[in-house]
Amino acid sequence: MNPSELSSALRSGGRVFGTLIVSPSPRWPDTVAKVGLDFVFIDTEHIAIDRAQLSWMCQTYKALGLAPIVRIPSPDPYQACMALDGGAGGVIAPYVETVEQAQALRGAVRLRPLKGERLAAALRDGGKLEPELRAYIEGRNRDLLFIINVESTPALSRLDELLAVPELDAVLIGPHDLSCSLGIPERYDDPRFEAAVLAIIRKARAAGVAAGIHWWGSPVRLGVWMEAGLNLIICSADITAMHAKLGEDVRGLRIKAGDAPSKPGAESLEQI
Repeated sequence: MNPSELSSALRSGGRVFGTLIVSPSPRWPDTVAKVGLDFVFIDTEHIAIDRAQLSWMCQTYKALGLAPIVRIPSPDPYQACMALDGGAGGVIAPYVETVEQAQALRGAVRLRPLKGERLAAALRDGGKLEPELRAYIEGRNRDLLFIINVESTPALSRLDELLAVPELDAVLIGPHDLSCSLGIPERYDDPRFEAAVLAIIRKARAAGVAAGIHWWGSPVRLGVWMEAGLNLIICSADITAMHAKLGEDVRGLRIKAGDAPSKPGAESLEQI
């Protein structure tokens, strides 16, 4: 999907699938484009990708028909603008906990290129924008995606307020940080974690906002969440898929050679 198609799918309640991409290899996009995904999730919060690399990745995936959605390093509207200027089809802002943060990010995504006092006025009351300027801004930014990470107990306590922020496309659950904020680090089978995930999904969908998660665990649990309304699914990561397949191949070769097979390594996505 291109960014426009992805945006339309989410706004109509459709289900879309992507994966986390960490490799900037020029051979990677063509391979990823053949997998059957709708979008790619490029993370600059935890992964060392510089601005030039990020722009190259966004432009290439977009040209291949995969919407590039970028998670910026922090809920900073200026970083959101930089990612969008580089070619991102939308941004995911990490660890958003307040309406003020969400509104500032909305301004960066929906009201570009306004800044300063004019942006503050437009966010406050529409700013009485001139018709020509309003049409220009709406046309320029219509298909960009505005997504926030919900991954803490303060965000959970303010979820209704966050979901009421205008023009929000989706909330994305961050399992690792959410489990830590709940006081149950990496205990994804804990009933408190499950209850929090289901509450986020149901509230988001009831508010007309897409609900997503980055998940690398049980597909059975993911199925339960999809039945509850989850419709933005980021499945695993390129590095994890490589790790799993290469590990399987190496263990198989060692067994054939009569060597003791090495133990499978733990997955490495818990902090992403």
